[in-house]
Amino acid sequence: MKYKNIVEATFLDRPNRFIAHVLVDGVKETVHVKNTGRCREILLPGSRVILEKSDNPERKTKYDLVTALKEPVGWINIDSQAPNKIAHEWLERFEYDYIKPEYTYGKSRIDFYMEKDGEKYLMEVKGCTLERDMKGYFPDAPTERGVKHIYELMGAAREGYHAMLVFVIQMDGITEVFPNGDTDPAFEEAFYEAEKNGVEIVFIPCKVTKNEVVAV
Repeated sequence: MKYKNIVEATFLDRPNRFIAHVLVDGVKETVHVKNTGRCREILLPGSRVILEKSDNPERKTKYDLVTALKEPVGWINIDSQAPNKIAHEWLERFEYDYIKPEYTYGKSRIDFYMEKDGEKYLMEVKGCTLERDMKGYFPDAPTERGVKHIYELMGAAREGYHAMLVFVIQMDGITEVFPNGDTDPAFEEAFYEAEKNGVEIVFIPCKVTKNEVVAV
């Protein structure tokens, strides 16, 4: 996936989950942050960030903050809408007979339902932006919704679906994601339980540049 109209800026601070202050050509701007997670290890004062300029003149903020530079990893995409777009592009490589995004299963909305050769698939997508010692971790904040989805996938596996929990790794050089039990022990427990109960864990490494994220 590509961003159309990008601008490089310097991160200043983040007063709440939804906005940040940055410098664009020396001018202070309030921008929308396309990720409600903490991103504390990424959005540091003085760090280089990438903004996408909105084409909506009525918006209160004219930029979205989508990517940030963190050494030694490089550019990390923090756009929470990106993982599903990337996963959809990735799915199209495998010639499924049918792909339906946002599929209702049980009491949850699962990201993708697919069919191929008579087999039914359910796939939940998570975006990984948290890096420690060049390893990926998820989540960076507690996620009751994420835990609920894992148990829905386990139920689907018992019913004969091919259930998949997919992590889109939104940074270079990292190929595996570990559950972040320090932040969310319930997610860690569900993750390992899912592995033992028929849920396939899949990692999608990505190449991230200033204006593009591509599954590799």
